[in-house]
Amino acid sequence: MKNLKKRLREGEALNGCFLNLGSALTAEMAGKSGLDFVVIDIEHGSGTETDILHQLQALEHTGAGAVIRVESHERQRSHRVLDLGAEGIMFPRVNSADEARKCVAALRYPPDGVRGVASMNRACEFGASFRKYVDSSKDTLLGVLQIETAEAVRNVEEIAAVDGADVMFIGPLDLSMSLGILGQFDHPAFNEALEATANAARKHGRSTGILMPKQDDFDRYYGLGFRFLACGSDGAMVNNSARSLAQAMSEARKRLSTP
Repeated sequence: MKNLKKRLREGEALNGCFLNLGSALTAEMAGKSGLDFVVIDIEHGSGTETDILHQLQALEHTGAGAVIRVESHERQRSHRVLDLGAEGIMFPRVNSADEARKCVAALRYPPDGVRGVASMNRACEFGASFRKYVDSSKDTLLGVLQIETAEAVRNVEEIAAVDGADVMFIGPLDLSMSLGILGQFDHPAFNEALEATANAARKHGRSTGILMPKQDDFDRYYGLGFRFLACGSDGAMVNNSARSLAQAMSEARKRLSTP
């Protein structure tokens, strides 16, 4: 464990990125880059639960904690990746306190939740640290709930009040789409949603996070109280670098081949 939950509770700002290629190699690169966390994305990413094992193994001896974004709050979607050793779960599109409680329940063992109990898995060293893992999991596993719709913003106060809703995480594209202002991240309605989420999180002792549209936005979101800050993805980084390289080489070829 990389103590993400503890560090957030102590007010530390954590930097991360998304991993959507399903690649153990890019996971290892991100882990060794100096980032505090990565979000392995199996909601929109190209990887599967099978790929997660190899990514977690690649991240094991790096400084980055691994949070998995699952497809839903269904118990089966969470407990498989938790058993593999995820440090937290990101749940997409949480619109109500009832949905938030279902997300937290999927993270926790009975009587606090509905997570299945198994000892022979990677998270508890295949049984060697089973009791220690079970006893500490409520205090160490991070619950990240995504605020991605106008409905979620209306209910954000009740969502943030749910015990175990550790991070209120803005999904900017989905939220701006829901607000009818796709991609307009400086729009007053988007700013109001940010402030409402940050205020609710602060009131209930939660952290606030976001996938920043660009790295230059760091000061803005930090100033609003956001402390779980992600930017970019392995796919975007490879794509942008490849296109930049291709463009530079193409321009050089044109320049040198012109009479």
